[in-house]
Amino acid sequence: MATIYLIRHGQASFGAEDYDKLSELGCRQASVAGEYLAECGIVFDAIYSGDLLRQRETAQLATASQPAALELQIDPRFNEIQNDQQLKYLVPEVIKTNPVVQSLMERGLSNSKDYQKVIDAVFNYWVSPECDDPRIQSWADYSGGVRQALHDVMVEQGGGKTVGIFTSGGTIATLVAQVLGLSAEQTYRFYEPIFNCSVSQLFYTGTRVSLSYFNDRSFLQVLGTQRGENLISYR
Repeated sequence: MATIYLIRHGQASFGAEDYDKLSELGCRQASVAGEYLAECGIVFDAIYSGDLLRQRETAQLATASQPAALELQIDPRFNEIQNDQQLKYLVPEVIKTNPVVQSLMERGLSNSKDYQKVIDAVFNYWVSPECDDPRIQSWADYSGGVRQALHDVMVEQGGGKTVGIFTSGGTIATLVAQVLGLSAEQTYRFYEPIFNCSVSQLFYTGTRVSLSYFNDRSFLQVLGTQRGENLISYR
């Protein structure tokens, strides 16, 4: 049976001018994740990521402890959901029926909890039949691309392989919901709780795939406690 590890990127630079790079904590999370994988004897046959910098940086740091260097294969279908575009184009529609979102937008989104509340409302509007804005990537196109990307990895790598995919919370949530056969409306519940650098494990045989575990960050808690560090973050 072959194995895929879905690894969320380390903490990005929320609130900075350039969000798409790891924070100091994010770099540390990625390095510790790599130590954990090595200590567990998890040796990748292949590694993938989207083309976002935070995903690529996480992959590089987390695989530095691997016994042999691996070429990182870039697939933009593993990129994150385009939250910025959704906020720009969908918030005006969401606030028509959701005054809470309007209030949060007026207050600004400098607080990560406020930002997440708005993302929640916007995401659930995006996946609904009511959303048909041609200016953004549709849920059907995005989720279909994610599904096909996973399928392509399984076919390309074949049986008996151990594969790492370094990606983002929305993509991991979408993949997990698809593997479990859940609807678009049920996807967000997997999105919000995903920790930075958490690991989710899939098993596959041929093109059949199943979920082994989801959003494990216990290694960050254990190693962080041992070293007097707080390595846990959501975003």
